[in-house]
Amino acid sequence: MKYIFTITLILFVLISPCIHAQIGGNSTYSFLNNTASARIAAMGGDFLAIGDNDITLAPSNPSLINPGLNNQLGVAYVDFFSDINYGTASYSRTFDNVGSFVASMKYMNYGNFEYADEAGNRNGNFNASESAFALGWGRELDSTFSIGANMKFIYSSFESYSSYGLAVDIAGSYRSDDRNFMMSLIAKNIGRQLKAYNGGNNEPLPFELQFGLSKRLSHLPFRYSLLVNNLEKWDLRYDDPSVQNTDPITGEVIKDGGAEVFFDNMMRHLVFGGELLIGKNLSLRGGYNYRRRQELKVASKTAMVGFSWGVGIRISKFHISYSRSTYHLSGSPNYITLSTNLGDFFVKNN
Repeated sequence: MKYIFTITLILFVLISPCIHAQIGGNSTYSFLNNTASARIAAMGGDFLAIGDNDITLAPSNPSLINPGLNNQLGVAYVDFFSDINYGTASYSRTFDNVGSFVASMKYMNYGNFEYADEAGNRNGNFNASESAFALGWGRELDSTFSIGANMKFIYSSFESYSSYGLAVDIAGSYRSDDRNFMMSLIAKNIGRQLKAYNGGNNEPLPFELQFGLSKRLSHLPFRYSLLVNNLEKWDLRYDDPSVQNTDPITGEVIKDGGAEVFFDNMMRHLVFGGELLIGKNLSLRGGYNYRRRQELKVASKTAMVGFSWGVGIRISKFHISYSRSTYHLSGSPNYITLSTNLGDFFVKNN
């Protein structure tokens, strides 16, 4: 218990001056919140509290960094909407008496654009992209508690406008003795913009406080996951004039009741996921993100917006994961991840 109290106190002290209760659209470098891991995307969120030595989970939850990741390499690619694509590459190394480290590079390419004036005259092309280099450190305090942190160097370029900044993630995790239950607390994107776009005012970073847990069932090869996002801000609802209900007689807007508002807000913080473990070489995954469904669905045809699915396969020395996450009726991004342990390619001499 002393470790839980210590970690919580450290997080509170570091986070308190940085909390602005912002949400999407009120901060810069929002690409930091996009996951490229197919496993994470399949289970509906942008991080996981699962400690099974998967390097693709470590960049979003540094408390998962441990010696079991030593010499692992992971790459991920996302074919997003239109010409947008992004991805990550991560490598882990452990040093005695210092801890374990994960270096990762994340990029987001928004595609090429044409210069055009108000008269429609075209004059060349330009591009837009963002990237972040992160160095993560993790250490196991004992058999049940671990801590970790990321230092992130961020660069953003949109045509002639550029910006760079610095951010830190801090995380702590608890794992049960039987290794089947795990929970994590994460404070991410604590930092600031060091250079604003075109000499303007500095903008806040997309700070977020998150909690997650996972549990592998004792008598069934199934693991469920529950994620709680945006702990720093309760009210995630917004008024959408296109879906307001009105009284047919008076024409007045019918507002939701107190209980309905409460449960709607509560569900917007929650992400549900699960994976069926079929032997050691195959996993089937699925997830549900209520907030994504409410914000991106089309009222006349909600379809599978907010749901996600994926599969993980182990082939020889490689772990391959693929997933699709339904954001909108217009399509679902494709996620693909490949990871391996480089040490497996070298014969050890006895």
